[in-house]
Amino acid sequence: MAQLLAITNSPDLVDQVYRVLLDAISTGQLAPGQRLTQEELAERLSVSRQPVMQALRLLKKDGFVADAPAVCGGPGKSRGLQVAPIEAGWIAQVYQVRGALDALAVRLAAAHATRLDPELIRRGREAVRTGDVKAMIEADLAFHQALYRAAGNPLIEQSALLHWHHIRRAMGEALQTSRLREAVWDEHEAIAQAVASGDAARAEALMQHHSGQASEHLQGQITQDHAPTTSGNVQLRGSRQFP
Repeated sequence: MAQLLAITNSPDLVDQVYRVLLDAISTGQLAPGQRLTQEELAERLSVSRQPVMQALRLLKKDGFVADAPAVCGGPGKSRGLQVAPIEAGWIAQVYQVRGALDALAVRLAAAHATRLDPELIRRGREAVRTGDVKAMIEADLAFHQALYRAAGNPLIEQSALLHWHHIRRAMGEALQTSRLREAVWDEHEAIAQAVASGDAARAEALMQHHSGQASEHLQGQITQDHAPTTSGNVQLRGSRQFP
């Protein structure tokens, strides 16, 4: 079993456990459908069961953890919890909300003819060149956060980030094999240019197209490739470890 970093005891212990597990779920290190037990997670994180139980309860409320299906020998009974599956319909709904927020953000940012840092685009293209999926996701978030902040309305970023971890889960799977990696950054660069030129209508149209394309691609990728694991234990994908 992989060696995990111990979490030090503190008043924020539940929050620490929550964030470690959320990161592992969001990046696919804890895969959709994998069963989760308080005892095993507590042992691997070097904490008691209590903060794990509370963190799992929060993760379930936020839609990242779900009741595991019933098993043979226990009719009508659930066998604990599992990482929630990634569902194409849910991702479509998340992108409907995010797309509206992103379109508003670029429209407001273009009103000020805001010039985004070119380093944002360079970092994204470099991540694509190296094939580093985690860096691609981080660069994508950084670009969109820059747009939210340029809009001058903090509620846009606060609202959009509520859904980010759900999108991050889907992106982590899709970017493993996606052929559209470079095209995403061509679209980002075009959006940034429209914002900088003050062309709000073009920036909004480009963002709506970008969001729609991303949603359709992720839904298609999930439908085609997603297959939840059925192992009774928590397994880690490939050689990745958490936290």
